[in-house]
Amino acid sequence: MSGPGDVEGTAQGSGRVATATGTDDFWAPLRGSTRSRIGLGRAGDALPTREVLALRSAHAVARDAVHLPWDADALEAGLAPLGLPVHRVHSAAVDRAEYLRRPDLGRRPVSLDGVPGAAPGSYDVAIVLADGLSARAQDDHGATLTRVLVDSLTAVGLTLAPLVLAEQSRVGLGDHVGAHLGATAVVVVIGERPGLSVADSLGLYLTHRPRPGRRDSERNCISNVHPPDGLSYERAAQVLTALVLGARELGESGVRLKDVGPALSTDDLGLVDPAL
Repeated sequence: MSGPGDVEGTAQGSGRVATATGTDDFWAPLRGSTRSRIGLGRAGDALPTREVLALRSAHAVARDAVHLPWDADALEAGLAPLGLPVHRVHSAAVDRAEYLRRPDLGRRPVSLDGVPGAAPGSYDVAIVLADGLSARAQDDHGATLTRVLVDSLTAVGLTLAPLVLAEQSRVGLGDHVGAHLGATAVVVVIGERPGLSVADSLGLYLTHRPRPGRRDSERNCISNVHPPDGLSYERAAQVLTALVLGARELGESGVRLKDVGPALSTDDLGLVDPAL
């Protein structure tokens, strides 16, 4: 007797095999262009065994990404060529378990004593690199993305504060750091919540005139940065720089500030086959 992993059933009345592979599979070209789970096929009334195992594997990868320790030493070494001072802070969450249970503790630092303070307006932009919900995203992309961001921001004449690495951090912690550094704007580069398709994506959150208590509606977000399948470093830096300049002109970030640049192309995303 064949098991569900051997024969994948026949669509009732159609005479066609309901499979997730094969030369006559309508979904094959689309599946090759996206990580989304589409056209999975079936084995009787259930998913094929391989798809069930793939789903369980993706779920395990996502869970691991949340709990993976952050290699902040490696990230700091990768940032050394920039020549910017690098400081470290820790949120009020003492460990990962508390960080996950108490999001509020991740939004404030336990101390900023190790970060030199400065008067308001001392720097145009402060960059905070945070582990967030995926330290793996920082491990994979943090150093390279930051180098591209620094090049893009300085190319338009913006001054940068010392870099700050924030452990067990949420986005709101950047408000404390930005205000302490006297930066006109803060950019928090943070590991995004892992999903079943992507576990190593970074998000960039811009807050103009940061101070503790800023609302999420007062920020702008660029998400899904994880080349080659997500947004490229260069495109993310281009959009962020435009938003920083726009916030300076408008006097605020958030819902009133929009990116009016050109639409994303398939090259920016690296997902869609142009032949489709």
